Amino acid sequence: MPASLPSNTPPGRPGDPPGTGATWRNKERREPMLTLNRRALLAGTALVWAALPASAASFLDVGEQEPISILINSSPWYGGFEAVVDLYVEQTGNEVSIDATPYAGVLEKARNAVRTAESPYDILNLDQSWNIEFYQQDVLRPLDEVVAGYALPPEVITCGDSYFWNPEKNFRTREGGKLMAVPPNCNTHVLVYRSDVIETPPATYDELLTACQAAQDRPNLYGFATRGERSQGINYDYMPFMLSYGAKFVADAEAGDYTVTINSPEALAALQQFLAVQRSCAPDNVGAMGQGDVIQLMAAGSAAMVETVVAAWANYTDPTKSAVVDTVAAAPMPEGPAGRGVPIGNWHFTIPRNIPDERAQAAMAFMQWFLTRDAQMAYAEAGGIPVRSDVIEELSAEPEYAWMKAYATNLAAGVQALGFAEGASVDQVMALRLNQALIGELSPAAALNTAAREIEAIFAQSGRQTGTLPALAE
Repeated sequence: MPASLPSNTPPGRPGDPPGTGATWRNKERREPMLTLNRRALLAGTALVWAALPASAASFLDVGEQEPISILINSSPWYGGFEAVVDLYVEQTGNEVSIDATPYAGVLEKARNAVRTAESPYDILNLDQSWNIEFYQQDVLRPLDEVVAGYALPPEVITCGDSYFWNPEKNFRTREGGKLMAVPPNCNTHVLVYRSDVIETPPATYDELLTACQAAQDRPNLYGFATRGERSQGINYDYMPFMLSYGAKFVADAEAGDYTVTINSPEALAALQQFLAVQRSCAPDNVGAMGQGDVIQLMAAGSAAMVETVVAAWANYTDPTKSAVVDTVAAAPMPEGPAGRGVPIGNWHFTIPRNIPDERAQAAMAFMQWFLTRDAQMAYAEAGGIPVRSDVIEELSAEPEYAWMKAYATNLAAGVQALGFAEGASVDQVMALRLNQALIGELSPAAALNTAAREIEAIFAQSGRQTGTLPALAE
């Protein structure tokens, strides 16, 4: 880093008082095993593979880099990421600072970072419902501007192509789009169940309702639960039902048709099924349950089935946290009348424009290292969710990683359900109205009709071609 740090540098950078903010990981620098031509690196040429010992045969030798700071969410998969960062520091001697922030605070910090003269962060981890805002504002560096000609390794999962941005179409698409980010995960739901209670996991949502009612012994054992609190979580956990019933938020966003379709008969049938399962089988306070509550319910052995993101898996297999280590299993999401519906809820490692080139190169070096096969293996072994298909395929054959088969099945059906700039605002509307339906303040039809009118207003304010379907009978 430069000797004189910008005033907006996060606490914890070298020279700041110790113990006051982001955590720096560092190691006494040592000679790299293969010297990297730093002039070539700074000119934007590709990094080279190093002749490393067998224990690190596929790791990338990035050479000596400037320290970097990463803004990331403190989430169920954070422990795996923290472990792989420590491995990077150990292998390279390069310093990394992590600012692990609760979900609700990440967006504000990221917005502030790109609006200042110089970002305090070198990598911003952005949720899939936020990143379009940053793409549109041109505050992030396309990755091939940092390393000329850079493309994702073919084994890396592109998670519905949300890492690409086509400014002419104003849409996230690989077709004509620039690569703007790399995946730290490609999160999807899985159906988590206790194999000692559920002999055969349900294949459909009708079977899910029947199985959860049969399995439960309230209040000792609940048949099923997923998030119900008034946050984006309830909308995300409703989406598998919604998509599997053939419903969606808008008619055809990529083609520019933003007619709101969330109050369709299909969306209503999906919501009615979602409510039936939650009200029949979840705890009475499901309307206030967040992700941590649902995870704890299964980890304590108090639920027969839960719907959680795959990134939560390590919580179920850690013997210090879980009572179901030997019986927990994962299955693909059930199917509805339209098949299997899986929303992708992935994150994006991005590089802000407003940092010096040397810091951008250092950020890129870390991201390239992170996507190597061996780094992804280490990530998975530490509890992270790998983003390489070869790693998923190899590990899924091992009993302790059998959950990856369900993950791979869900990925094949995964879509970006909120793939438009107004996604975060739509999320907020849906969170409120779905929660009101769950706790009985609104009927299912009234909740969807109200949401449709409010979402139409959001699109109209953005200048979209929009409208709504006829109102559902309330």
